Amino acid sequence: MIASNEKLELTILCNLIYNEDYVRKVLPFLKEDYFADFNERTIFLAIKYFVEKYNKPPTKESVLIDLEKERNINEEQYGTIKEIINGFKKSEVDLDWLKDTTEKFCKDKAVHNAILSGIHILDSKDKKRTPDSIPELLREALAVSFDTTIGHDYIADSEKRFDYYHKKEDKIQFDLDYFNRITKGGVPKKTLNICLAGVGVGKSLVMCHFASSFISQGKSVLYVTLEMAEERIAERIDANLLNMSMDDIHDLPKKMYENKINEMMKKVSGQLIIKEYPTASAHTGHFRALINELALKKSFKPDVLFVDYLNICASSRFSGGNISSYFYIKAIAEELRGLAVEFNMPIFSATQTTRTGFVSTDIGLEDTSESFGLPATADFMFAIISSEQLEALNQIRVKQLKNRYNDPTMNRSFILGIDRGKMKLYDVEQKAQLINTTEKDEVDENEVYNKFTDFKI
Repeated sequence: MIASNEKLELTILCNLIYNEDYVRKVLPFLKEDYFADFNERTIFLAIKYFVEKYNKPPTKESVLIDLEKERNINEEQYGTIKEIINGFKKSEVDLDWLKDTTEKFCKDKAVHNAILSGIHILDSKDKKRTPDSIPELLREALAVSFDTTIGHDYIADSEKRFDYYHKKEDKIQFDLDYFNRITKGGVPKKTLNICLAGVGVGKSLVMCHFASSFISQGKSVLYVTLEMAEERIAERIDANLLNMSMDDIHDLPKKMYENKINEMMKKVSGQLIIKEYPTASAHTGHFRALINELALKKSFKPDVLFVDYLNICASSRFSGGNISSYFYIKAIAEELRGLAVEFNMPIFSATQTTRTGFVSTDIGLEDTSESFGLPATADFMFAIISSEQLEALNQIRVKQLKNRYNDPTMNRSFILGIDRGKMKLYDVEQKAQLINTTEKDEVDENEVYNKFTDFKI
């Protein structure tokens, strides 16, 4: 065995020849640029080539024979490599310790290489990358780990599967009964949730209400707005949490406003950060940088992210000028969902209907504006529908369009009360609910309106 005071790289290379279990656990994560020494890097590449070709570790002899054929190695280099390989000795070693030590080696080397790459970029020696790519290089280096999961074995993992079936999923609950029903108790993490509505129907109202509800539950909420000013969003949150119309808030004396805020803070334990970006200027790269900056400067880690709204975001991968709206909006949706997975949180956003959907009383997925790739990517998508009859009753109709959390045919559509002055949604009595259906033309909204005109919320 290599003496304990010798380089870790030689211990790794030695066990790549003598320890097959170790080879299968760590070789997929080792990279040639982790070996700075030419001789060690050459030995590693020879071992890797042999394992990939023959699916087993090489012998010392086979490595030496392969390297002897290499034209890029001179006689002196080959002599040094031969001396190193002949020094390898088989011995017993704790596999868990060796794997953990190798993982730390990989992390340290990845960070070291990322820093060197950053210096090259700053010195203009790297013509392909700009200084903006340095944070991403460091983030990827810090994320290096040995992920040994290679899929779910249907038979061998049956017990794990049973535990999964009976595990209570960590969800963020709504304060609205029917939303909890259709999502089986709330929205899970790592998901993209979309509200579809026409212009002026209430997309931002819905998201502001959800944000208010979540911070009332003690959650940390990050609200990104690309449409309205930060103060306008905060005004809507104020109206919801203070239970006052926005007009009344403007009429409040400062002292009374401060008292109401202090009273509200006793009941609301969550945090809310609102960040404004110019329309169509920000993408998930900006959102990722914002989340990391908030963690560093404010120790703020969002439990949920709101993006108001998706269609006026930018894509981090494509320029809007040279790609169709279908692929562009789909790309934005995919990037947002990737961000949700990366930070282990749900993301809420909104999108507009087409012109046809704007005048429709029964919106469908086909009424999604610009790109059908958006509903294809979303985990949960619902439409909010208004009409003169519903407006007269201070109500809106919610219709499920896509639901990965539950059967979307159950409670396909339902009614919520709406207080636009206070930016609130609320549950209504059961008799005010529309008849749920899976067919668009089964519900005669005028008939329902006539049936309930004697009922007031």
